Amino acid sequence: MSTDSPDVVAPGRHVWEFARTGGVDQVLLRHGQDIARIGELDRKLWVALACPVQGLEFDSRTLALIDTNDDGRIRPPELIAACEWVCRELRDPQLLISGGDTLSADDIAEASALQAECRRILRIVGKDEGAALTLEDVTGRSELLASLRFNGDGVITPATAQDEAMRAVIDDIIRTQDGVMDRSGTKGIQRAQAEAFFAQAHALVDWQAKAVSDDATMPLGEATLAAAAALDAVEAKIDDFFARCNVAAFDPQAVPALNPAAAAYDALAGSAIDTHSPALAALPLAPVAPGRTLPMAGRVNPAWADALAKLRERAVAPLLGTALEAIDEGQWALLRERLAACRRWLASRPPTRLGNAADTPPERLQTWLAAEATVLDLLAQDEAEESHNKRLVDLERLLRFKRDLYRLLRNFVSFEDFYARRGAIFQAGRLYLDGRSCDLVVRVADAKKHAMLAGLAKTCLAYCECTRGKDKMTIVAAFTAGDTDFLFVGRNGVFYDREGRDWDATITQMIENPTSVAQAFVAPYKKFIRLVEEQVAKRAAASEATAQASLSSVATTVATADKAVPPATAGQPAALPKLPGRIDVGTVAALGVAMGSISAVLVAMFTKFVDLGPWIPIALVGVVVAISGPSMLIAWIKLRQRSLGPILDASGWAINGRMKVSVRLGGSLSRMAKLPHGAKRVLKDPYADRSSGWLVGLGVLLVAGAATVWAWRSGWLEAHLPQPAQPAITAPAVGAPALTPNR
Repeated sequence: MSTDSPDVVAPGRHVWEFARTGGVDQVLLRHGQDIARIGELDRKLWVALACPVQGLEFDSRTLALIDTNDDGRIRPPELIAACEWVCRELRDPQLLISGGDTLSADDIAEASALQAECRRILRIVGKDEGAALTLEDVTGRSELLASLRFNGDGVITPATAQDEAMRAVIDDIIRTQDGVMDRSGTKGIQRAQAEAFFAQAHALVDWQAKAVSDDATMPLGEATLAAAAALDAVEAKIDDFFARCNVAAFDPQAVPALNPAAAAYDALAGSAIDTHSPALAALPLAPVAPGRTLPMAGRVNPAWADALAKLRERAVAPLLGTALEAIDEGQWALLRERLAACRRWLASRPPTRLGNAADTPPERLQTWLAAEATVLDLLAQDEAEESHNKRLVDLERLLRFKRDLYRLLRNFVSFEDFYARRGAIFQAGRLYLDGRSCDLVVRVADAKKHAMLAGLAKTCLAYCECTRGKDKMTIVAAFTAGDTDFLFVGRNGVFYDREGRDWDATITQMIENPTSVAQAFVAPYKKFIRLVEEQVAKRAAASEATAQASLSSVATTVATADKAVPPATAGQPAALPKLPGRIDVGTVAALGVAMGSISAVLVAMFTKFVDLGPWIPIALVGVVVAISGPSMLIAWIKLRQRSLGPILDASGWAINGRMKVSVRLGGSLSRMAKLPHGAKRVLKDPYADRSSGWLVGLGVLLVAGAATVWAWRSGWLEAHLPQPAQPAITAPAVGAPALTPNR
């Protein structure tokens, strides 16, 4: 027999099982090999091709582990990759069918590195290596890692070090390089920060070594740094003073302009004088005059007196040999020349984040460099644990996939959970409203956008805003059974989510569609009754308004009768108000003619109807079909088109089939209120309408009359009612004359 025959399966080809559900062939996943070879299944046979990560009744952590590209959607390649990975890591893929969040080391494939990691975690949590590892053990392991000295996150904290000197060095690195948070929640350092810190320390040591090797750079030793700092503080101001004096020597007429004007002192005198005020500091160091020296004390600008005193003490006295009271421009140039080498060395200081020269003495730098090897070794020990952490994440993934992956496949590759009424992952809960419960409830992000596509589902949909305290969400519920007469915007109900929490639900938008053919049958009559009621109400309102206007007019006439009658003239009686006349005879005749015509038409119709005889039932059926037939036909067509796909597509899914919602399935998704089995009902309703009895009687009489007329016209009465006895007629004797009737 040829291997191309449909009854023969080629070697190595997997045999799939399918079931026809919802108008679509859906694959049945019953064996571990079905999951292991899910990538071989034609994607045209998948029920869904994408689904969102948010808004599903499913473990979000598991979905995040499947969503490897972090785009917030699950697609077939990601799901296939997850299935193939978990089947490689497990000894037997059938474990996915059994589910559960426990796993022993023997359940893991021997070639997998996770088997040894499983035994290692079991030892850490205090279990025997042959025991079952739970998901809680793995997630608890994450908390345990945070408390370990080396937790594998590549970050060490001061607590990682075992002596105070090392803790101080790590604190210095955190302070100067901005630390990062460790898994334990404590601030620490990573390798990049430690290497940057020690590189800056080495550069600073090399920079300091240049100054030590050159005596000209530090003529005063370590005091040279203080002298250079004192000179830097007043250099610009002293240069400004000698420049002003040189201009004054060039032209004595410029002296008044080079010194502060009287207005500047008036501005200072207007308020309390602060020796550190910017206005005072802007004035020259001393009065400007041709060839004048700069006093170091005495008549100097108070804002700069302290700075000049430090310059005299730290630079002028040590470098010029004596504490001069004043210096000229030549002495100032000599002072700058002797500190020039130190200032150039200070300017060449490498850019670091270790503070200035005073904060980083050579002894401290040597302490830092001595701790370099130890700090890097601590980082290496912590980083060595990272491989265990990666395997720990994979172990968590394995446990979660074992528990959840099979369920996700039953809600993605097929919709088995939905059609088996086990609760699909897109069903948000149950809505109670209008005497029924609705199980096809989906979370909605934007009701207006959702309704634009969901209307193609040909299903009666109610969008509800649900509130629970400060929490809010929007849902859409499908009403697939019962009538929709009392479903309208503003009606309230109660929604229970999958966790059993109750929410206040209010209808905000409706998409109306028939729920059954029976509802469509009575819909025209209900519409007719509503139209009649509306017209009667309008006519009654109009009549009431006319009557009110007439009564108001009569009341006004009566109230003003004494004023409306003109005064009587001499010899003439007073005129009386004109009373309304009697009913016009013509009007009465017209009404009689109209009623007669209507009666004649009704009698003619009834006569024609009675003349139908045995065809009366068929005529009645024809009238009913003419009235309810179009509505029932439209309902039947829409019910055949009722689908789950557009509802889910509008929520971010990519549904591959139509996923029909049949009448039988719809009846299970929307359950009507029913009395419990064995319940007893008290038939007498003390508050029932008493006027409804005559309507029932009238209906019974009409039915009985119609049945009697039909029985009479069809001859049924003559055939079944007893007939009066007829006189017996005997045959005449032979030879006797025959009797003939009288003519």
